[in-house]
Amino acid sequence: MKPTLILSAIPEEIQDFLTHFTNIQSQTNGPFTTHHTQFGSIPLILSTTGVGKVSAAMTTQYLIDRFQPSTILFTGLAGALNPTYEIGDIILADRCIQYDIDASELGFPAGTIPYTEYHTFTPDAALLKLAQQIKTDQTLNTGTILTGDQFMTHDKRAHFQNLFDHFQGDAIEMEGAALAHVCTHNQTPFLLIRTISDKANADAPTDFTAFLQTASQTSFQLIQNLLNMIYAEV
Repeated sequence: MKPTLILSAIPEEIQDFLTHFTNIQSQTNGPFTTHHTQFGSIPLILSTTGVGKVSAAMTTQYLIDRFQPSTILFTGLAGALNPTYEIGDIILADRCIQYDIDASELGFPAGTIPYTEYHTFTPDAALLKLAQQIKTDQTLNTGTILTGDQFMTHDKRAHFQNLFDHFQGDAIEMEGAALAHVCTHNQTPFLLIRTISDKANADAPTDFTAFLQTASQTSFQLIQNLLNMIYAEV
């Protein structure tokens, strides 16, 4: 049976998963470390991609080539762009975009990867529908996640008005759309599940660090429920 992959950017974001499963076997191959366990009868692999789009893409492609997963669930933290989002809310991406790709001077719409049809990446519809049905104490949102190689703070927001005007992003982070690009190219079902850690303002660095443990717990509970729903018939 093909495994399900659960990924995050950094170990702290999946710490509760690593703590929960007592029968984990870890493997290291060069720069890549994977943690193998079971969810009932389902093979489960936990790993981290590293921070940023290149690390996320590189690791995701390696894991797909090596393990041929049935599904990839990517979790962790994100900053809020949508003013109605609060710290602790969860966002399920119904679309994600690499906002920092801009070849508009060559005639390509901002966010489009030149000479391809890739612009907006969408998750597996069945996975998203299941996740939207999960009962949780946190506010569960569905929206647009923007990905770029910058940690957004208040000082930078003025330079990125297009994040709101053009892309209409709800949350921002540094890996999701790159992972989605690789999954789409490989026809691998995926879902992005992010917990809002900060409001991409002057307090963002402090809020992000302080919220890591809580976010790991939130992600673990939600994904555990999602796995129960996915494999209810197995």
